[in-house]
Amino acid sequence: AERSVPPPSTFDYLQYGVAFAAETVVSAGDVCPARAVDPCILGSGGGLAVRAGYRSRGPWYVGGAYESSRHESSNLLRLAILQQLRAESRFYFDQGQRFTPYAAGGGGVALYGSEWSSDTGGITTFLGGGFEFQLSRTAVVGLAAAYRPFLFRGWTDRANQRRADRYLGFGLAHVVALELVLEIRDPLPRW
Repeated sequence: AERSVPPPSTFDYLQYGVAFAAETVVSAGDVCPARAVDPCILGSGGGLAVRAGYRSRGPWYVGGAYESSRHESSNLLRLAILQQLRAESRFYFDQGQRFTPYAAGGGGVALYGSEWSSDTGGITTFLGGGFEFQLSRTAVVGLAAAYRPFLFRGWTDRANQRRADRYLGFGLAHVVALELVLEIRDPLPRW
């Protein structure tokens, strides 16, 4: 007996939602150089991301996300906040199923500082993957993982330690992120 596969979506969607993010610093790299006297100012953390984008009838999603996460800073910052504004893209595999894996990538800008201020900024990019599970016609939940390198502009922290000043005044840090996602799909009117 042949197995029937549902047809791909016949709508374009506005897809938006939130994600709870956990970020593990794999290597603080140049942000916490080996020659530093003071402890590392960038540690692991967690926060919240909001995103919105266009989900095509085909396998593509294109959108943007804003993420704010609190990180461990070895008490060098009162409230260490990493903010990210990213453009994101997903490619979905196996269209027409309730459980759908995808590959993701994108890039954007990042700010890091104390209590929503910016001690440094830079660029970020990411590669990752995840899956969505369709709860209803409009709601999906999912889990995603990503590798995110950050290229921060060099700065001197409040303990007078120079940070991220290796490559022409910039320095790398590497993070692995895990997100628990809840998103809503609203069908867009046809033109």
